[in-house]
Amino acid sequence: MLDVHRLMLLRELSIRGTMAAVAEALVYSPSAVSQQLTLLEKETGTVLLRKSGRRVQLTPQAEILVAAAEELSNILERAEAELQAAHTSVRGKVRVAVFQSAALALMPSALGTMSAEYPDVRVEMVQKEPEEALHETWARDFDMVIAEQYPAHSAAWLPGLERRDLTTDAIRLAVPAGTAGTALTDMRGRAWVMEPRGSASRHFAEQACRSAGFEPDVRYEAADLQSQIRLIESGNAVGLMPDLVWTGRDTSCRLIDLPGQPRRTIFTAQRDAGLGSPAANALLRALARAAREQRSPA
Repeated sequence: MLDVHRLMLLRELSIRGTMAAVAEALVYSPSAVSQQLTLLEKETGTVLLRKSGRRVQLTPQAEILVAAAEELSNILERAEAELQAAHTSVRGKVRVAVFQSAALALMPSALGTMSAEYPDVRVEMVQKEPEEALHETWARDFDMVIAEQYPAHSAAWLPGLERRDLTTDAIRLAVPAGTAGTALTDMRGRAWVMEPRGSASRHFAEQACRSAGFEPDVRYEAADLQSQIRLIESGNAVGLMPDLVWTGRDTSCRLIDLPGQPRRTIFTAQRDAGLGSPAANALLRALARAAREQRSPA
């Protein structure tokens, strides 16, 4: 009989790529991970790993075991969900990854609902960038992710993840009070603030400006949207902002509709094997309620 724990370590290695990354994720030492996988090779009587620079490459035989470990992980996750469903009350733990504006606008209300209606459910939240969070949910670091998708910039589709649209919000041009101009084209030559390169919002904002006939002068970069808002409110920049960021706060910014009135989609994603979890489903309902409560700024 193959050691299940060692099979799971091999699966982690297939996902994370290095012994060090597996060790960090599981709070082991790299040498302990290496020793366990060496024992797995002895158990199977076959070579499972080959060195490839600083990384290791899985052999075809190892890939067979990884597929088996993935199937076993799904079976165990479904069994855990069925066990939770057998209880008379909703209980358990839900680990959720969420991006900033959803963490600010949706999670406080959703967590309040969970505390009031499902006191036996423990919700653990970590703020993550959507692309990273999707991958880590697929890798089983989280049970659920709340992510975003900008127009013409689809988020990655990963196997075994079920997506559900939660809500949408408008993306509008935010300019300091008193700024002359009523359109995107009027912001040519202004200093812009955007998220770092590689993010979906940065790609969308740059393309919007280019479609309007100019290259934006991105003088400021900030992943924190609250920092972006302060730069705009203080008169130092203009930027494109999704409406969800204004939840629970007033602003001196003037908000201008963009051509075509583009909207961002906020969605949740879970592994197929975890869809039956009563605790996760309770959180989904709480998030849907929080999304319905939101109103776009005037």
